[in-house]
Amino acid sequence: MILAFDTYYFDNKAKTVALKFTNWQDAEPVGVYSQIIEGIAEYEPGNFYKRELPCILSLLKQIDTGQIDCIIVDGFVFLDDNGTYGLGGHLYSALRGKIPVVGIAKTNFATIEKLKAPVYRGESKNPMFVTAIGLEIAVAAHNIIKMHGAYRMPTLLQKLDGLTKAID
Repeated sequence: MILAFDTYYFDNKAKTVALKFTNWQDAEPVGVYSQIIEGIAEYEPGNFYKRELPCILSLLKQIDTGQIDCIIVDGFVFLDDNGTYGLGGHLYSALRGKIPVVGIAKTNFATIEKLKAPVYRGESKNPMFVTAIGLEIAVAAHNIIKMHGAYRMPTLLQKLDGLTKAID
């Protein structure tokens, strides 16, 4: 199984959603998990993980992680080519290195050159940027390329974004 996470912030709250799917090419999730928590940390430049990691870890308590082969996060695994952890790296560490983590970012982070791969999907001229820990960056990039959908953003990640921003 693969899990993809995203978090949306509003009114000192955070809504985190995870989609569970079986194969990289899947168009539909086999499970959806969601949680809203209050009292989240303020955004701290360079330390985004301090805000989002607790949201992901809290939602993970609802999920049997024993069958999870990979986790996708909206953000970077590394912040530089020295291996400084970003959100994905901190999540990998919190999971004791048991589950590979792939970070997908829509905008470039200039201090990373070697530890990221630009991924072009569909006819988009703008790449997404993939980072990974626990698996080869080339494998992670290939998996993102083969995800379902004809556009820059894979179908499941578009659905995840919509679900995250839908405040009930």
